[in-house]
Amino acid sequence: MKPRKNTKRVPSFRKLLRTSKIKLDNKLKNKQYKQQSAAKKYRKEQKKLREAVRDAISKKPFPLEECRKNQAEKREEEEDDALPLDMMDEDDLKLMEDLALKASFLTRDLSSNEPVHIKKRKHESVIEKYEKVPRRMQTEPEKELIHLLPIKDKGGIIPQTVEKPVLNGAQDEEEDTEMEDAEDFNEEPLPVLTPEEMAAQRRQKVQERKIHIAALASAILSDPDNNIKKLKELRAMLMEQDPNVAVIVRKLVMVSLMEIFKDIAPSYKIRPLTEAEKATKVKKETQKLREFEEGLVSQYKFYLENLEQTIKDWKQRKLKKSNVISLKAYKGLAEIAVKCLCELLVALPHFNFHNNIIVLIVPLMNDASKMVSELCCEAVKKLFKQDKLGCASLGVVKVISGLVKGRNYDVRPEVLKVFLHLRIKEVELQKDSEDIAPKKKFMTYKEKRKNLSRMQRKWKKAEEKLERELLEAEASESKEKKLKLHTETLNIVFVTYFRILKKAQKSPLLPAVLEGLAKFAHLINVEFFDDLLIVLHSLIASGDLSYRESLHCILSAFHILSGQGDVLNIDPMKFYTHLYKTLFSLHAGGTNDDIGIVLQCLDVMFAKRRKQVSQQRALAFLKRLSTLALHVLPNSSVGILATNRILMQTFPRMDLLLDNESQGSGVYLPELDEPEHCNAQNTALWELHLLQRHYHPTVQKFAAHLIAGAPTEGSAALPLDLSQRPATEHFEAYSMRGMTFNPPVASVTPRRKDTFSQMDSFIDEELNNQLQQHRSGTVGQKLLDFAKHLKESSLL
Repeated sequence: MKPRKNTKRVPSFRKLLRTSKIKLDNKLKNKQYKQQSAAKKYRKEQKKLREAVRDAISKKPFPLEECRKNQAEKREEEEDDALPLDMMDEDDLKLMEDLALKASFLTRDLSSNEPVHIKKRKHESVIEKYEKVPRRMQTEPEKELIHLLPIKDKGGIIPQTVEKPVLNGAQDEEEDTEMEDAEDFNEEPLPVLTPEEMAAQRRQKVQERKIHIAALASAILSDPDNNIKKLKELRAMLMEQDPNVAVIVRKLVMVSLMEIFKDIAPSYKIRPLTEAEKATKVKKETQKLREFEEGLVSQYKFYLENLEQTIKDWKQRKLKKSNVISLKAYKGLAEIAVKCLCELLVALPHFNFHNNIIVLIVPLMNDASKMVSELCCEAVKKLFKQDKLGCASLGVVKVISGLVKGRNYDVRPEVLKVFLHLRIKEVELQKDSEDIAPKKKFMTYKEKRKNLSRMQRKWKKAEEKLERELLEAEASESKEKKLKLHTETLNIVFVTYFRILKKAQKSPLLPAVLEGLAKFAHLINVEFFDDLLIVLHSLIASGDLSYRESLHCILSAFHILSGQGDVLNIDPMKFYTHLYKTLFSLHAGGTNDDIGIVLQCLDVMFAKRRKQVSQQRALAFLKRLSTLALHVLPNSSVGILATNRILMQTFPRMDLLLDNESQGSGVYLPELDEPEHCNAQNTALWELHLLQRHYHPTVQKFAAHLIAGAPTEGSAALPLDLSQRPATEHFEAYSMRGMTFNPPVASVTPRRKDTFSQMDSFIDEELNNQLQQHRSGTVGQKLLDFAKHLKESSLL
């Protein structure tokens, strides 16, 4: 029978080329596993070798006498248990004699089932070890041995030792005397350093700490995943104990850690792992990422706790037991801690513990220290301005509302003024336009079946799938979520405002409340309009408000009426009358800044409500505003004249005031506070001729433009940069707060001073002679007698 043919073929080169990547990876893994197994085997052999050497060194051999005694006892027992010789056969006896000549027979326990070589090796090793131990005389002093690496040969492992050298008695005495001298030297007092030496020593220490901080920070920033443990070492420097450099080192570490966390913090919130997630096996990269996130969150938490404790110690005037830092230095440390918290509040609104930072920062907005309060208020304003979604803003508004209510409205006005920086108005405006526009809906299955063919349904399905994927890929927050957050934020703001209007009308917070209502009034629910207008009018009529506060009341009322309040049948004549009556309270002094609010009021009262304003009212305001433009600063004059231009272009027949002939019956009554009954149509705008000679060139342009009837075309028309800007922008653009003049004044070259000779300077020769005598010093100095005329009068 022929041997079976091997059907297994050698793989061709083409087949090798077609080998899958997975198979090649498996081969590579098997090769690596074998290499690792070989390395493990080698490490195990080395470990066994080290253990054998350690056992040979540590174990003491049994004494030879004890070994002989044990053997003798065993022989006696064996003889007792052995059979008598007369009962054994000759063959058996001969076999026993032959075995007795062998060493293995003497040392072996016949009752055991173990092989012969085991007992033999044990007894031989004991005797050999005992023989290898060097004999020592009792008189010889014991010498210490230093164990070296053993040597391995065919016979086994040979331990190597070296005697430790022993110093002579003289050398010991010298060392003792040196130690005593060193102790005496340590007991001596340290030399007193001069102030210059102490300052140099302190600078050296500070420089060393700076280098160490920089090295740690650069290592963390270069490779955060592998060097995350160095954050703990850097954070430990917050507890610097050297009193000379403790304050500056702690400040540097605070700022360095703040910048590091801003750089390495991810753009998402890290959540804690569940027990099931911890139990599952993951890839090395995933495990490394988890360790990095866990270390980052823990160190960030400890860092925030350190900052919080620093601020608490400063607020409580609490001194630590170590007494490293004085109470005065705690203020500087606390200010740096507040700065770090403010930076983290603005830079990491998405990261962990952001709500904890808000709870720390908001009460400090009402702090007695002006610097700390301003830092916190500015940080919250920045957060409001950059918060597009509104989640962080909602958290801050909740805490501020609770703070105001908890302090019984006894907080600084700046705390409520931060509400003015909320980004709610723009989103609400976008929301209104989106509600008007029809929303795009996907077709249902029935609609597709009814209106589309089979091929059209197939294409429609693919198109809708693509659109859904694009919407998911945008990664933009849903507008419904934004609207929900903004609505909740605005509700909390209005609740805070209404509480203050109801319970604390004489509080210093009232101006901030009125200013906030003026900004967000168009977003208030229509149900509150009647009550709110009654409250605003009662505040104005009470006379307890300042002029600026009354302007905010008027602005709030007209914002309400110009928005959703158009549907209400409310006559705001009392608000027009109050503004008309109080316009002359403004001047070029401290109230000049209030003209910006007046311009906003006029824009809402006339430009946006042109259909509800009569001609008599518009003429009265035009005349009074022109008179006011003579008494204010240039930027206010420009803003007022820009408002007059809008009035002349919006309302018909306003050019009556450009004619010096009276129209109708009656005489203009400038002192009357009723704009409807002052007969403004019987006067003229003579103020424009004075404003044409104003020192500010822009005021001159506006005055000439209004005298010509405010035309939109022609030589008297304004340039585009002046005609297209609103009045409030003119007021800000030409402001003189920075002590600058807009447009800048051209520099004038100084004239050359006329030179004249010292001699012959005066026409009178006698005066020239007297001056010459004084210059030469020939005139003697005479004592002045101021009581001379009194003496002469007494003699008479």
